[in-house]
Amino acid sequence: MPAGSENLLIPPATIKAASTGTLTISGPLNYRGGKRVEPVGDAGERVDVYEPATGHVICNFVSSGQQEVDLAIQSAKAAFQKWSQLSGLQRSAILLKVAQLIRERKNEIAVAESINNGKPLFQAQSDVEGSCVQIEYFAGLAPTMSGQHIQLPAGSFAYTRREPLGVCVGIGAWNFPFMLACLKLAPALACGNAMVYKPSPFTPITAVMLAEILTQAGVPEGLFNIVQGGATTGELLCRHPDVAKITFTGSIPTGKKIMEMAAKTITPVTLELGGKSPMILFSDCDLPNAVKASLLANFVNQGQVCCNGTRVFVQRDILDKFLEEVVKRTEAITVGDPLVTGTKMGGLINRPHLEKVLSYVKKAKEQGAKVLCGGEPFVPSDPKLKNGFFMKPCILVNCRDDMTCVKEEIFGPVMSVLVFDTEEEVLQRANNTTYGLASGVFTRDIFRAHRVAAALQAGTCFINNYNKNSTGLPFGGYKMSGIGRENSQVTIEHFTQLKTVYVEMGDVLSPF
Repeated sequence: MPAGSENLLIPPATIKAASTGTLTISGPLNYRGGKRVEPVGDAGERVDVYEPATGHVICNFVSSGQQEVDLAIQSAKAAFQKWSQLSGLQRSAILLKVAQLIRERKNEIAVAESINNGKPLFQAQSDVEGSCVQIEYFAGLAPTMSGQHIQLPAGSFAYTRREPLGVCVGIGAWNFPFMLACLKLAPALACGNAMVYKPSPFTPITAVMLAEILTQAGVPEGLFNIVQGGATTGELLCRHPDVAKITFTGSIPTGKKIMEMAAKTITPVTLELGGKSPMILFSDCDLPNAVKASLLANFVNQGQVCCNGTRVFVQRDILDKFLEEVVKRTEAITVGDPLVTGTKMGGLINRPHLEKVLSYVKKAKEQGAKVLCGGEPFVPSDPKLKNGFFMKPCILVNCRDDMTCVKEEIFGPVMSVLVFDTEEEVLQRANNTTYGLASGVFTRDIFRAHRVAAALQAGTCFINNYNKNSTGLPFGGYKMSGIGRENSQVTIEHFTQLKTVYVEMGDVLSPF
């Protein structure tokens, strides 16, 4: 048990005793200067935080206003002065300690994540482990950051310095609360920056647990501050003149607004936005694997994944076999209590979102699609789940490219199946979208696989699998699905700036 655990947001004993519908958290959720604090000054509305499995209110918080945002950024600026002066090796050692402490509290964090987000516990545990790997990866890169030496005529030379930016703002989404916080802070801190982070108001909890761990690991107080709030708080962060970088995960409309605000101060942005990704199943594919991947690409995390392959294009001569198998397996998905072993799908994030997803299914039927299974609200047999935000995973057929369910991101457990005949046809249809986050192709023909991957207009293409990820691989979108990349070594370029130093070894030559 960590020292001072009684002062943690959720003491270990509390989270170990927690079960679905029982966790209640009190106290401040902002984190500034190495401790939890209530927002000061012109605070905004009080926001309730719900448990998707039960509708139970876990906690509430007051949205941060201008004064609190100013204090968080000033605190981060002070910490930046200390952190940026450490060597890459020193920063690496502290980040590795962060990863170690996360692993020691892995199950506590996963339980809190599962309760607050609704995802099954096994997936939350996987998310936390993946977060550790992200931090370890960038801890490994921290000591390797260096510039170049360039020889010039007559003994003169130049060199480049890769320098941190300053205070970065991270704005996370609610579908992977803990992982996205780590995804953004790991490269930022490895490069020597500080960060002020705003979680989604729907899932504010585990980012605070992360901040507590960073303090325990020994980062300067204020290096990772958290301000809670909604759109107004996010706008205050994005407009702040002392912010050197904004990294955001969320919707395209919000991403556009952030770009507009950042343009006022020429602040660089990384945007990871929405998707409506195509999966293409050719008739020569390994059908059992294609079915499994289709389920993974549509129903993991209750379908609330930006890169999900929600447009499933199936070549005509395997359509019937595919539908028979995918419906059978979809109907077998266990929906219910996320903390119970065997549950494969929990509740959606909140009731308004559940109603929005169900409205897409309703509209699809009105436009001519047919529901083969699911697509309706679901009430598990456990009485304590009667007010949860559950639905049965849905498969739609008879879909056309002009349908709303095919064109728009639903962000829920809804698979739209479309039929195609030729490679040329399906590529044109797959690329006929404003999105470009991910894509997939299933075939045994290696030439076709690479040919199709090259032709698909998306930042990632999976061949004979889907939704696989690695910290060492860049992730980001084409078109309106985003700008910049997360994960991998290329991310270092997004969190540093390059300075050129010219050294003259002779006399100055001048016409004056």
